[in-house]
Amino acid sequence: MQEPAINKELIKEHGINDEEYQKIIDTIGREPSFTEIGIISVMWSEHASYKNSIKYLKTLPKKGTGLLTEAGEENAGVVDIGDGLAISFKIESHNHPSAVEPYHGAATGVGGILRDIFTMGARPIAALNSLRFGNPNTPQVKHLIRGVVQGIADYGNCFGVPTVGGEIYFEDAYEGNPLVNAMAVGLMKHEDMATAAAIGVGNFVVYVGAKTGRDGIHGATFASVELTEESEEKRTAVQVGDPFMEKLLLEATLEVIYAGLVVGIQDMGAAGLTCSSSEMAGKTGNGIELDVTLVPQRETGMSAYEIMLSESQERMLLIVTPENFSKVNAIFEKWDLHAEKVGFVTDDGLLRIKENGIIKAELPAEMLILGGDAPVYDREYSEPKYFEETRKFEPEKLPEITDYNEVLKKLIGTQNIASKKPVYSQYDHMVQVNTMIEPGSDAAVIRIKDTNKAIALCTDCNGRHVYLDAYEGTKGAVAESARNVVCSGARPTAITNCLNFGNPYKPEVYWTFVESIRGMSDACIKFETPVTGGNVSFYNENPKTAIYPTPTIGMLGVIEDQNKVITQEYKDSGDIIILLGENCNEIGGSEFLKIHHNMIKGMPPLVDLEKEANLHKAFLKIADGFMAKSAHDCSDGGLAVTLAESCFKHDGSTIGATINMEMKFRNDFELFGEAHSRIVMTANKLDFDTIEDICEEFNVPLQIIGTIGGENLRINDLINIPVNDLKEKFETGLGL
Repeated sequence: MQEPAINKELIKEHGINDEEYQKIIDTIGREPSFTEIGIISVMWSEHASYKNSIKYLKTLPKKGTGLLTEAGEENAGVVDIGDGLAISFKIESHNHPSAVEPYHGAATGVGGILRDIFTMGARPIAALNSLRFGNPNTPQVKHLIRGVVQGIADYGNCFGVPTVGGEIYFEDAYEGNPLVNAMAVGLMKHEDMATAAAIGVGNFVVYVGAKTGRDGIHGATFASVELTEESEEKRTAVQVGDPFMEKLLLEATLEVIYAGLVVGIQDMGAAGLTCSSSEMAGKTGNGIELDVTLVPQRETGMSAYEIMLSESQERMLLIVTPENFSKVNAIFEKWDLHAEKVGFVTDDGLLRIKENGIIKAELPAEMLILGGDAPVYDREYSEPKYFEETRKFEPEKLPEITDYNEVLKKLIGTQNIASKKPVYSQYDHMVQVNTMIEPGSDAAVIRIKDTNKAIALCTDCNGRHVYLDAYEGTKGAVAESARNVVCSGARPTAITNCLNFGNPYKPEVYWTFVESIRGMSDACIKFETPVTGGNVSFYNENPKTAIYPTPTIGMLGVIEDQNKVITQEYKDSGDIIILLGENCNEIGGSEFLKIHHNMIKGMPPLVDLEKEANLHKAFLKIADGFMAKSAHDCSDGGLAVTLAESCFKHDGSTIGATINMEMKFRNDFELFGEAHSRIVMTANKLDFDTIEDICEEFNVPLQIIGTIGGENLRINDLINIPVNDLKEKFETGLGL
């Protein structure tokens, strides 16, 4: 291949601006080669370098007593859960690939995040996702939904990991630019934790897994620009996955890690061989020399540029001592895979790429890695002008509701609230037979084999709330995710995040990013849930608009006793229904306001972090005493929807409830407002005095609001609906 001349047009095509090109020349002391331009372009892209976000990411709380790695140190975060065991978990985006190739984009998103987990030495035990689409009634969005869901299902099901939870929202802002965030969770022993470091001068650099092709070239840079009509021409930037190959890679990889045969290991994800080699070298200050002619290839005539930038799936890079190479190779051969020596560790700090004895690239690894010499920017930001309109909101002027029954039925059947069973029923959520609470509840719960422990998992974010106020909306996302695992009986332990935003060069977009980081930081500090890592995804825009800012939170909670796991469904007639926390008159940003009044206005629900933390502590003490028979978080749709959802039992049956509660504010605001810091729980009435004492200890308001029983949901004299009618609306509302 004759390499093209390095000119301004070529440099611009690679997403490198004039200032950055001068920085390259100043760093290496010469003009870069074509292969070097390709390497730098992917490593300095937003997707790989976080150049527009890292300044603020560094302000997030990343340390805690249970953390075994610090955010950004390794492929995924690792959290100690006691007894020598740890959980590795992470969430990442695959938005742009899924927009142009929904099936393969979503499937490879799942595959990539799973590799991040088992690269750490952890066996994947659960997968979750967080999805955003435009209007699901349009043909194009239906096509996207079907492709994304099928891609997630096929990859996870074939690989053999249970997909146990997630969320789906539909808003016009995501039209043409869906969000596909994939989360994976793994279990490991402390002593098996691997590192992504090129340790030991002279050690072999070993390539394992699938062969390299031309698929996915420039995937990292493709994820660092806005989607346009020309994106359809970028299909070569979308990778194609093979879950069966990945299953073999999992078993072989864990076997060599557990046998102590690996010095370092790194997944080949975004930017492929370039990213894995440069990051492993940069972590230690050592260098790596690679010979691309030794890289297994499935296509002929591939250049050094193409081999280094390919994002073909199911590949790993290992650092292995010479004496252990034959053992590593034997294990991979046993799993019908191959281990190929493609280079070695040097002491010069350089990433050196050779092809047929000719040096094609020679760059300081330090200039390529996250936190190294890559550019770091602090963009201009300003408060969004749309606030002038969204905050012109006088809720007291809203007309009163005349038929509460119809409003509740309409709400519970709206696509953002209705059952997502048509989606999650396509996922195998029982494989590995450790799923204790399946999809459809506040949080999924997975038992930890051979222990009495369990973990609770969820993903959460209300993008509409963040759009209306990024600081409060993001605080709310963290609070809701924590509250969801609390409702299952788990102690919130740590989070991972996937930060989905528009173009960071637009001041209003960057303002929402900065404010979201501030809100996340404040909430995580208060809840003692450090950030273990995650992903930033900018440039989520279509030709018409940016998405709602969507900082998705993946929350991990730990349950010490599996017998204390709690579900959201009502259990026994005669039990009392208790509201922990208090209602308020917040209605801004609610599903009720959008569906009934066709408005997206006002401030989102405000979060008093002290009250929220006290609620968590009080409820966990109640749960520890086996006094909570059910619990459900108040969020989308408000209190009335929460009460209705708890009437639907997992086995398909229903049970009614009669509510008689004091109303301090407008009826519609109290029933449909989405105020935080509220849990609806049920208990035997004989336990109420003890529950009341615990709530008093933590200064948590509570009131008995009703009892379980009958066939209808009755709320004061406002609502009286057969539960089966509500269930039908709930189960058919998604319409997919």
